[in-house]
Amino acid sequence: MEIQIKVNDYNAQDGLKLNWIDNYKIEVNNNHGEIIISANEEGLLSLANHFLTLAQANVPTGTHIHLDEYNSLEEGSAEVVIQKID
Repeated sequence: MEIQIKVNDYNAQDGLKLNWIDNYKIEVNNNHGEIIISANEEGLLSLANHFLTLAQANVPTGTHIHLDEYNSLEEGSAEVVIQKID
């Protein structure tokens, strides 16, 4: 199986530009210290795109994506930050 994902080029002026696939659904829960990320197909592909976008060589260390129930996650989801490190 082959899946093609379009990743937007990073530039410092615009920052990260994330691609969301229509009808995505993503939930994040903290179950006694165990983080559970649940997503439909569109949600998983969207997250894959976000990871690839963040992984670009010219994205600076410390750049991050912050997701919560007010920004892209389902209601009641725990906050999650995905951050690039060295």
